[in-house]
Amino acid sequence: MNRLTIPQNMKINAEINESYSKILTTEAMLFVYDLASEFESRRQQILKTRIEKAQKYRQGALPCFLSETESIRKGNWQVASLPKEMDDRRVEITGPVDRKMIINALNSGASVFMADFEDSNTPLWSNQINGQINLYDAVRKTITLTSGGKNYQLGDKIATLFVRPRGWHLDEKHVLIDGQPISASIFDFALYFYHNAQELIDQGCAPFFYLPKLESHLEARLWNDIFVEAQNKLSIPQSTIKATVLIETILAAFEMDEILYELKDHSAGLNAGRWDYIFSCIKKFSSNKDFCLADRSQITMTVPFMRAYALLLLKTCHKRGAPAIGGMSAYIPVKSDPVANEKAMAQVKADKDRDANDGYDGGWVAHPGLVELAMNSWNNVLAGKTHQREKQRDDIIVNDSDLLNFQPESPITEKGLRNNISVAIQYLGSWLNGNGCVPINNLMEDAATAEISRSQLWQWIRSEKGILEDGQRITLEMCKKMIAEELINVKEIIGEQTYNLIPFPKAAQMLEQLISSDQFIEFLTLPAYEMLEG
Repeated sequence: MNRLTIPQNMKINAEINESYSKILTTEAMLFVYDLASEFESRRQQILKTRIEKAQKYRQGALPCFLSETESIRKGNWQVASLPKEMDDRRVEITGPVDRKMIINALNSGASVFMADFEDSNTPLWSNQINGQINLYDAVRKTITLTSGGKNYQLGDKIATLFVRPRGWHLDEKHVLIDGQPISASIFDFALYFYHNAQELIDQGCAPFFYLPKLESHLEARLWNDIFVEAQNKLSIPQSTIKATVLIETILAAFEMDEILYELKDHSAGLNAGRWDYIFSCIKKFSSNKDFCLADRSQITMTVPFMRAYALLLLKTCHKRGAPAIGGMSAYIPVKSDPVANEKAMAQVKADKDRDANDGYDGGWVAHPGLVELAMNSWNNVLAGKTHQREKQRDDIIVNDSDLLNFQPESPITEKGLRNNISVAIQYLGSWLNGNGCVPINNLMEDAATAEISRSQLWQWIRSEKGILEDGQRITLEMCKKMIAEELINVKEIIGEQTYNLIPFPKAAQMLEQLISSDQFIEFLTLPAYEMLEG
């Protein structure tokens, strides 16, 4: 094994076995060290600003379009031209950096595969490093797997690879500089970029990324500055990196033009990250006793605030010559139930047809079995073209009030309340067990969808409008009682043998703590990460 030599004030508190040494080289870790050291103070300032803004919204302030950046919104600028690999993004499939998932997704027939270190991945050290190894092999097209008596390898035609590092709020607790954990965002980005940027360029491609959880254009500026520095350090031409930003926070929705502007030379458009967006709305106004959203199942892309957000994103991207990519329907194929499967496929088709007809250039799916269905939605409107960026939507006018028109407020049903509890327990249990992407009730759940479930519980308990259809007020005591009941139901649903393999009781306890806390916990993955062993 190669000897790893790192600076004295850098420490790795985790296993470095023979296979890991392919990724954790001295040169790669020095690259991580340089970027993490240079930009950590700015990341901390961003996190501090987030806290200060959150306090303002807890006190009743409302977000709005920024007066100080009005000239950018009114300016006649465009993002830099995009490489040919980005011409066609009509169907994008997403999933964790698991080896089998990567092979199947790249072979799925989708235009793009987004390999996810974030919401669909539990950040165990083994998951992070094996994920980097898997991507290293995928980039070089040498990735193979033998599992369950089957051999997996890449086909002749594969999807274009994008990588999503973790968000700014997350640390990589296994790597310390001066005794403090480094940015998980920089760790994920730097390792992938160091090992694969030149290889991708040599193949006639480039390193492409998805950027999650941004709340402002200043956070986009930080990413852009990191891209510039990373390219300089490795003598990669500027503008080689291209990144799509997920608009998945209510604050970012008011700064879409500005975010594209900050990443102008490196921008690959925006994506409507709907599930985190809903969670963000609940979180930002969680202390507003007059704020309330109905059952999670009622908050679709056609309700007022979601429709306004989706249309504004589309208009903004095409005005700037950037791709607009639709978010993901959570429905997945249901092999065991033809009736349920037909319903699920109809939901996905309606979702993709709407985005394609609106003018989006592509959309996400969560399962290979949905690629063809989604592809048909765009094939029907593209008529031989590869995108719809020429489709300007000057007819769309979205004001502050449209983005803040939070409807519907009802109904809140006992079924919806119990479903939130059950989903949160099942997802958290699987996440703590190392799996961050979990099919539950015929939906693909990840951290974003689980966040909606637990944040609604917290907010319903405290909202003046947190009242069930039958007139009962939702209370903490009611939710605690239901957590105990739903934990028993989970055991009955999945069977005692599987139940005993996954820490569901610990998940239920954690859910109770999250909803009991007087202060809203910003992300459930923060305390959950501290509970991870490994």
